[in-house]
Amino acid sequence: MNRLLLAFVHPFDAWIYYVICSVLSLLVLFGIFLISKVKKSVLGNRISAISMLLAIVTTLVYNDILPFWLLYVAMAVGAIVGIFFTVKVKMIQMPQLVALLNGLGGLSSAIVGGFSLFFSGDRFGIITSALAIAVGVVTFVGSLVAAGKLHRVLPQKPIVIAGHKVFTLAFLLIDLALIILLAIFGKDIDRSLLIASSICLIVSSIGFGALFSIRVGGADMPITISLLNSFSGVAAAIAGLATSDLLLVAIGGIVGASGLLLTQIMCKAMNRHLFDILLAKTSTRKIEPKKVEEQKEEPKEELNETPKEKDVIEVIKEAKSVIIVPGYGMAIAQAQHLVKKLQDYLKANGKTVKYAIHPVAGRMPGHMNVLLCEANVDYEDLYEMQDINDEFEKTDLTIVVGASDVLNPAARNAEGTPIYGMPILNVDKCEHVIIFNYDLKPGYAGVENPLYKRDHGVYLELGNALDTLSNILNRLASSSDNKEETKEEAKEEKDVIEVIKEAKSVIIVPGYGMAIAQAQHLVKKLQDYLKANGKTVKYAIHPVAGRMPGHMNVLLCEANVDYEDLYEMQDINDEFEKTDLTIVVGASDVLNPAARNAEGTPIYGMPILNVDKCEHVIIFNYDLKPGYAGVENPLYKRDHGVYLELGNALDTLGDLLNKLNK
Repeated sequence: MNRLLLAFVHPFDAWIYYVICSVLSLLVLFGIFLISKVKKSVLGNRISAISMLLAIVTTLVYNDILPFWLLYVAMAVGAIVGIFFTVKVKMIQMPQLVALLNGLGGLSSAIVGGFSLFFSGDRFGIITSALAIAVGVVTFVGSLVAAGKLHRVLPQKPIVIAGHKVFTLAFLLIDLALIILLAIFGKDIDRSLLIASSICLIVSSIGFGALFSIRVGGADMPITISLLNSFSGVAAAIAGLATSDLLLVAIGGIVGASGLLLTQIMCKAMNRHLFDILLAKTSTRKIEPKKVEEQKEEPKEELNETPKEKDVIEVIKEAKSVIIVPGYGMAIAQAQHLVKKLQDYLKANGKTVKYAIHPVAGRMPGHMNVLLCEANVDYEDLYEMQDINDEFEKTDLTIVVGASDVLNPAARNAEGTPIYGMPILNVDKCEHVIIFNYDLKPGYAGVENPLYKRDHGVYLELGNALDTLSNILNRLASSSDNKEETKEEAKEEKDVIEVIKEAKSVIIVPGYGMAIAQAQHLVKKLQDYLKANGKTVKYAIHPVAGRMPGHMNVLLCEANVDYEDLYEMQDINDEFEKTDLTIVVGASDVLNPAARNAEGTPIYGMPILNVDKCEHVIIFNYDLKPGYAGVENPLYKRDHGVYLELGNALDTLGDLLNKLNK
């Protein structure tokens, strides 16, 4: 058995290994390319992940180390930890997890470099091994500090000790000196001296990594995480050079380069210079009280909450164009789903809605995008800062949810503060601004926001965003406009009987909701009433109306509906436009018009029943939530000819039949 296993895992020929390395490297790059395309990002992530798995297998096979059982124990532990993180870590905690994973990558490279240092036989191997240790340890310690700050285990504000720059520079010079000494004397150095030098290298790298990260605060944290991500890739590439592992060099280089590119993009977006961040020239500056004082506007009078609360509803209703600015406070409160509900209300009332995304609105690049995507906000509604900043001045209303630093006007003139010179969203140029923040304390950068004290057009809704947003949504729902809508709906319910009696041709569309409610017998009773009153009745059957092919046919057959009355989609779709009335019972996705134009949704391109082309539609659904595919149905909000009968179909159909038989 052992001989068979050894024969199977015999190392590849070198040229085959090089080809495999090249292909896997290109696949990782292709995966990263797809990740940059929103609609292909999931596929790109999977391609890169599978490529990395194959890279591990290739390395184990090529180096003939598959028989070592300890490897499988380590991989099993890693898999368990990974699954634990997948289940337990919330989206809000993703930045600190990314920082932690960067650190573990650096630690792995440092360990590889450590073993290589003691077994390397040439000067190049010693130099690369020492560099792998230094960069790996700096990455590990710096990432731990960053994760600690993000997780609030460490103070989030910049921490500066006496002589901070001197110590940071000293540790860096010690690292360089030790690497040079090891390069010069490494081959001939005594083993005990080699161990001592390695320990000194590790200690000085720990010192540099800690001092480098602990003084980072405010808006520089996303840049720091991007930089540490690059460091982890660089450390891996150097470790690959030390061990002559071509695949590790290639993959590490890709990670290092992509991290560095992201860092440069972030620096440009933040108007930062990377060396200023590395040399502590941004986050650690103390705020000059006089200059901050000059920004303050004296409050005209005490805030009168009651009038302002009343005005908020009026402002929302009067606005025709709205920009929503999400921030880290929204993420902490997990309020993205309520923000989506607010957006839905605004759009349903004819308003245009856009989201303004600042590059560092969260704690890592793309944080807000992911959170909003989680709440089913369309990616097309998200606009980067440079694409939307000129629109604030022309927009009727801006709604801020848990953001401060990214829209703080002090960034334009408060010299000496951590955010000075940082590009911000021009929220202060909007005439009306509603701010949902927990309180009026300064943001992460510690700089007071003068927008909070503007004496006109600013409406403060303070407290947990889950509570304040819920309160606004409830008040909007119970406002006078909605009461009028309720009266309209009541009137429409009365008209349902008239519509049914006036119709001469009817199509019934059954769906899975009918099956759940077991309402097929009531549907048959409704059909019998319609036929008895001289109306033609047909059933439109979508191929996937149930949870398996033929599901609706069987249920209707169970209720003694004639098979001749059932029509497949392709045979009846052209008739909706000419039919007087369509009655929908528990169906949504199969007649959702969004399938025609909502690109990127699960139902896009799916053939649907053309119910929306019918003049009068009565919908018996439990509620107005999206169907199984999770895509909202615009037919529910059509302002004419749609009659909603919400609730359990057994009750609503039974009630309708009673009214018809009176």
